[in-house]
Amino acid sequence: MKARIGRDLTELMLIPALSGHEDRVRQAIAARLTEAGVESYSDPLGNLITTFPGDPAAPSVMLFTHMDQLGFIVRKIEDDGLVRVERMGGVPERALAAQAVTLCVAPGQDVAGVIANKSHHATTPDEKYHVERAPELVIDTGHGTRARIEAAGVRIGTPVVYRPNVMELAGGRIAGTSIDDRAGCAVQLEVARALVARDGGPTVHLVFSVQEEFNLRGALVAAQALAPDIAIQIDLMLATDTPAMADRGDMALGGGPGMSLYSFHGRGTLNGVIPHPQMVRLFEETAEAEGMSLQRSAQVGVLTDLSYVQLVGKGVAAVDVGFPMRYSHSALEVCDLADLEALARLLSAALGRIDGDFALTRD
Repeated sequence: MKARIGRDLTELMLIPALSGHEDRVRQAIAARLTEAGVESYSDPLGNLITTFPGDPAAPSVMLFTHMDQLGFIVRKIEDDGLVRVERMGGVPERALAAQAVTLCVAPGQDVAGVIANKSHHATTPDEKYHVERAPELVIDTGHGTRARIEAAGVRIGTPVVYRPNVMELAGGRIAGTSIDDRAGCAVQLEVARALVARDGGPTVHLVFSVQEEFNLRGALVAAQALAPDIAIQIDLMLATDTPAMADRGDMALGGGPGMSLYSFHGRGTLNGVIPHPQMVRLFEETAEAEGMSLQRSAQVGVLTDLSYVQLVGKGVAAVDVGFPMRYSHSALEVCDLADLEALARLLSAALGRIDGDFALTRD
């Protein structure tokens, strides 16, 4: 299982899919579902959905993860061919200078570029510690004129992402672009394969959602259509096992899957998730029964689609589960394949424990 998750993750990470431009990765995921004997469909917003019918007496479940990634949108092309962009999603501006990027024109026609960084020899002392904001950045593709870069297919509105990249690190760890949340997609594909072979269980809707990095849009639309009783989101858990993160919690890479007990964005969009106690109990008891560790997270500054999905209809019993990840939203995020494998096993086992006696009442 770990090798298959690793292959799926690696291949999906190499497919650019900025928020609102997920077609390529959606098609790749749909093809993998078809290979597993699973039919799927897309809604008008671009979500990829498949349903495994189950016991009508049991609560229905929506298990979901997002396909998209953050990046940029071309806003202007200068006469000298340099490209200016607007930020899409929570791009860390202090990590952008000199990054390689891909301007997404079409498969086989994408344009390579680099975010310009002023030559060190000409940088003043004050500039050495200055972080340029995204609107100040320019991308150099080498074309030299606006006419040439436009002839290559780049226009205002063209999506731009970090150059897709995968690096194998020691100990089964992976570094690269868009681990958030292609790792979730790889895990959910593994759950789909398990559901094909299951005997019994609840109705499960698997959703590979769009536009999570653009203000959490796709999963809400899917939830409104599917009206689940339970919503489980797969996403990253902030690893806190590096010096810069040590005071933020107790979530270690390689320590197994995690569960969020509290999330709150705390700035801009004021929303978050306090999970349903029965869902917390489900994952705690499943982890214990399966003999695996379950790490716990409580964070301010974190926001997921689940914040809005939980409010659909009369309210949805919700919980965020996921995998530890380092260096979120940078061009090289890091995860551990063992955590992804354990998360897939945990989810499959937890879904199997939901039956007609699974109560969602609070009292």
